[in-house]
Amino acid sequence: MTSLPIRSHPLDRAPIVDRSNGWLQHAWDRGWLPAPSLQPEELWDAAAKGFGDRAEEAEIAGRSPEDVADFRLRLENLCNAIMTEADLNPMGQAMAWGQLVRVIRNRLRFGALWAQRPELLATKLAPPIIVIGHMRSGTTRIHKLLAADPAHSATRYCDASHPVPSFPDMRRLKGAFDLMMLRRINPWIDTIHPMASGEVEEELGWLAAALNHSIYESQWRIPSYSAFSEARDPAPIYREFARMLKTDAAHRGLAAHPRVLKVPAFSEDLSTLLAQFPDARIVLAEREPEAVLRSAVSLVANQMAIQCDSCDLGWIESEWRRKLDLREARMGAALSEWEGPVARLNFDDLNADWEREIRRTYRELGMPFTREALMAMRREMSGSESGQHRAHSQQLAHFASIAAPAG
Repeated sequence: MTSLPIRSHPLDRAPIVDRSNGWLQHAWDRGWLPAPSLQPEELWDAAAKGFGDRAEEAEIAGRSPEDVADFRLRLENLCNAIMTEADLNPMGQAMAWGQLVRVIRNRLRFGALWAQRPELLATKLAPPIIVIGHMRSGTTRIHKLLAADPAHSATRYCDASHPVPSFPDMRRLKGAFDLMMLRRINPWIDTIHPMASGEVEEELGWLAAALNHSIYESQWRIPSYSAFSEARDPAPIYREFARMLKTDAAHRGLAAHPRVLKVPAFSEDLSTLLAQFPDARIVLAEREPEAVLRSAVSLVANQMAIQCDSCDLGWIESEWRRKLDLREARMGAALSEWEGPVARLNFDDLNADWEREIRRTYRELGMPFTREALMAMRREMSGSESGQHRAHSQQLAHFASIAAPAG
């Protein structure tokens, strides 16, 4: 395992971030590079280059007028929150510009694809298996175990990060390059959430593609956008999500295999998600709330510190305590009305005997547990034994010790 630099505080960041901030600001001040604009119209213009007179059709193809308007309104509100609340440093501004231009460009590319191949949106999907629960509650491990079953399908990191099919399909190479650059900027990322371009990954990027707030509020301080999005009907987001899922399943020839889906933000919008997939099976991850909060704060602080020089750890903890409470309440309300199959998996029980807990999960969901599935899951667990993610628990223990009052 590659030796990692010591992460002595939740807001630590790699020296390359400070060097990059200085270089970018110098380049902007000297006029060597234009400072990135986060005005919605300018982002849209940058993303639409190359589409020409096809841009309007690409924006609307396959989508209802409501979904088209929802994205435009979300973009306006998100940009306003970033510019007035996030206090981004130069790297943060550049990263925000890059993320949002890519989101808009991918939206147009999807529309162009659906205009040419509308049959993709009629793809019939096998009933999905949806892993829900708070981030840091064991959802990633459950997701990867269930996805290891050869009877199931899953989204890869390269599909989540580069969701539009390409011909030839170079997305695995693009995903590998993205991760190489990400690890340079954030050397602790794999201790928090291990990733590989061709490996199983959650669909957070697909929610972000429709401007759901979850990925953005975990890296920027944008409380007004969180409030706006939390109060808004998420149906347009999940309709876009379903269109992307059908497209991916058709392109990869996986529509007949149940997709194992996982994004912690699902818990916040569970009623809407289940209305989109009424034949789903649910696996609910559970963990002691304070442990979830500590780990969530560590993750968010790690992301925010890169893009903002004025991060407030106390605010992050307060905000994510509120977020987790909100998600717990909404998830509970949705489950109280759900009549489909649900299996609950406790974090500590899964640690103690994962095979026993997975066998029970399959029984409760009415799914056959084959020898092939067991062997694949054992390989998955064996491969994770040396993963860098195990260092995160040590980091959390250290953060707790430096935060504890002297006795």
